[in-house]
Amino acid sequence: MILPGSTVGVLGGGQLGRMFCEAARTLGYQTVVLDPDPHSPAGCVADTHIRADYEDETALQQMSKLCAAITVEFENVPAISLQYLSQHCQVHPAPEALQICRDRIREKTFLCDHDLPTAPFVAVVNKNQLEQGIHTIGVPALLKTSTGGYDGKGQQLITEKSQVDSAFSELGQLPCVLERRLELSLELSVVLARSSQGVTNCYPVAENRHRNGILDTSIVPARIPDQLAQQATRLATQVAEKLGFVGVLAVEFFVVDDALLINEIAPRPHNSGHFTLNATISSQFEQQLRMLCDLPAGDTALLSPVVMKNLLGELWNDSAPAWEQLLLHPSVKLHLYGKREARPGRKMGHFNVLHPDIEQALHLAEEIKKTVTAARKPAVTNP
Repeated sequence: MILPGSTVGVLGGGQLGRMFCEAARTLGYQTVVLDPDPHSPAGCVADTHIRADYEDETALQQMSKLCAAITVEFENVPAISLQYLSQHCQVHPAPEALQICRDRIREKTFLCDHDLPTAPFVAVVNKNQLEQGIHTIGVPALLKTSTGGYDGKGQQLITEKSQVDSAFSELGQLPCVLERRLELSLELSVVLARSSQGVTNCYPVAENRHRNGILDTSIVPARIPDQLAQQATRLATQVAEKLGFVGVLAVEFFVVDDALLINEIAPRPHNSGHFTLNATISSQFEQQLRMLCDLPAGDTALLSPVVMKNLLGELWNDSAPAWEQLLLHPSVKLHLYGKREARPGRKMGHFNVLHPDIEQALHLAEEIKKTVTAARKPAVTNP
């Protein structure tokens, strides 16, 4: 085990890296962040911020000398960097798992190869394959870039076969997945922690609502039958086992005609797991640290029903949200990420509403978001 007093590192300087560093420092670890942005949220709270590209050899050497163990906050870290670091210190998750999860073609193929349910799809790398694929998949369909897409980016909806060429051109004619567009009744996710000994601990299932392709609300526990929740947990556990995964993993599901289909796999803490910061005994970021350092898993028990609401950049709109309206509520927990610039669609923070009644928690969350937006205050400019 790598114990408190040691130094741990994270590749990536966004909010997930920031919350990992905060969890690590609370438990007495020193933290190192590698990220090129001098104002990165994680870099601002780390003990050491190495401001360099992820493939910078000198930076990687420095990180490997400082850290006993290293993790990631996003899956698109160059594999060559992780392979180098893994030769000098403990690295979780493994580069091989990240390569599967960062590429939709590999991810979907992995799921099919292991008989894990997913929407019908075909891999597309040229126009001929796309034209053949649309006959197999039918319309409506979604064309998604194999890499680089997130929060609804890198996708084109095809409702008529005549749109195929223009959709492919809009995505730069990059390798894609063509996936049947299904009528969803619900979206769910399971966040879990899996140790190097193969022990898995799952958090309660989250019920998720998206807006413009970006997660807006997570409701926990999900308002679904116990049987469906158990099935989601079993499938997520199988995904982690088949990957040989070590760390924190999130599995997103579609519910279609009462059946579960796996949408995406995230090999890291997940936006839909932010409820764990206040509503469970151990947060997903503490679990990330524990799995990285070969410590026993923390308890994932839910302390209270909870609703998580994302706060995106458009809420600012040249003036600050009225935080005093939110802070009037003693059961509401605000988390801001320390990002300097608020842009539409950019995740600036979130808040968790804890309440014994999940419907009341959801109602309060909706009302608070409306109130802090309607009662905006003039933005404060630092000198």
